[in-house]
Amino acid sequence: MDRINAGEKIEADDWMPEEYRKTLIKLISMHGISEIMGALPEKEWVPKAPSLKRKLGIMAKVQDEMGHGQLLLRVAEDLMKPYGKNRESIMEDLFSGELKFHNVFHMEAPTWADAGLIGWLVDGAAIITQTNMLDASYGPYARALKRICAEEVFHAQHGESIIIALAEGTDAQKAMIQDSINRWWDSLLMFFGPGDASTTGTSKQDITIKYKIRTKTNEQLRQDFFTKYIPRVLSLGLKLPDPTMRFDDISGQWIYQQPDWGRFKEIIKNKGPKSEERLRLRKISYETNAWVREALGSPVHS
Repeated sequence: MDRINAGEKIEADDWMPEEYRKTLIKLISMHGISEIMGALPEKEWVPKAPSLKRKLGIMAKVQDEMGHGQLLLRVAEDLMKPYGKNRESIMEDLFSGELKFHNVFHMEAPTWADAGLIGWLVDGAAIITQTNMLDASYGPYARALKRICAEEVFHAQHGESIIIALAEGTDAQKAMIQDSINRWWDSLLMFFGPGDASTTGTSKQDITIKYKIRTKTNEQLRQDFFTKYIPRVLSLGLKLPDPTMRFDDISGQWIYQQPDWGRFKEIIKNKGPKSEERLRLRKISYETNAWVREALGSPVHS
């Protein structure tokens, strides 16, 4: 703790307490696998994108997200070595349900507006979360995040470009965006995780703050998201799905209706609209490409 408080970076080969190591493994494994699972809803739109330019854009984004996942799983794998575990263990934990992936990537993306909204608001929320960890006490994670966040900025601009094009289009296209926001609103609120531990029964965020992996609470990050994106949503003539939402000048906070946190717990237990289908796709891909891993792991014969 003295080293962390002094601003030093902890490296993979350094001694670290079990609580710190296990917190990092859980966080980084979840982040890495969420990048990979998060490519799946957008991957659905590669063959259906409305133009060649849009097709190339979303293909590049999917490729980036998979690369982020691979980078992060390498970081997690180094932390797992003392337990005799590796990347295969991470995939096994995903398929068994022990390793969770982000709630937003269990959801449906039935329209082109959803593809844009994922880039604009979901990746926008990710940037707010990840930039809060750019100075994380664990060096390998902090360094990986610098590259990831730089690329996520382009992803958010990609999504915003799609949304603005639709907003400047026909009434039907504008209605498509509104339907997408209505459908994704609760997932966006849930993105940052539950807030007050006294009401949600969670204190995991306190551990990450204690070890200076991040500096802000879930609720502070959610408030930052509101401040950045609510004016942008309204500027496009769109409506917030929550009629009670307002900014309170006295508290300096956004007042909003809480999502159903019970539903959140169900979704991350792989009971969301697309959970089973996306896990099945990932498992098929993992099994189909087993020969590649085996070939790479085989000794070279002269």
